[in-house]
Amino acid sequence: MRFTPLEIEGAWLVELEPVGDARGSFARTFCAEEFGRHGLVSAFRQHSVSRNSTKGTLRGMHFQAAPHEEAKLVSCRRGAIFDVGLDLRSASPTYLKWCGFELNAENGRQLYLPRGCAHGFQTLSDDAEVSYRISDDYAPASAGGYPYNDPAFAIAWPLAPTVMSERDKGWPDFRG
Repeated sequence: MRFTPLEIEGAWLVELEPVGDARGSFARTFCAEEFGRHGLVSAFRQHSVSRNSTKGTLRGMHFQAAPHEEAKLVSCRRGAIFDVGLDLRSASPTYLKWCGFELNAENGRQLYLPRGCAHGFQTLSDDAEVSYRISDDYAPASAGGYPYNDPAFAIAWPLAPTVMSERDKGWPDFRG
């Protein structure tokens, strides 16, 4: 695996290094030892999947408030997404910065976000499936979010949203 540090302190783009032959290819998607060498969380308590039928579906920007912040490792197993991380850690040198990448089944990229970041994505294809490894148990009382189009963040989404939950439409604006 190749680990590339991102604009957000503690966030990484993790890329597969497939080995191929006449049968196809093989690549590791996770290795606790390699994650540990980069100072990343390597114990994930939850593995979740999001299935999305329609291109343009937007989910986010979601986070878990203290003391239930989550580190996440996100990949796209089918279709394609634009995946976004947003630094909400007020003591971070990259506070309120965001980064976004296309993740798809072909490129095998994964986005690692440290605790204290919000996460969201938009599908770039119909029938997109997103996989999450999450470091901590979900705590409903700590779940929060901000609007995908909050001017405080100015995230450059690739498409106008086609499908969003009522909850995601109703998040309050960020007020620093």
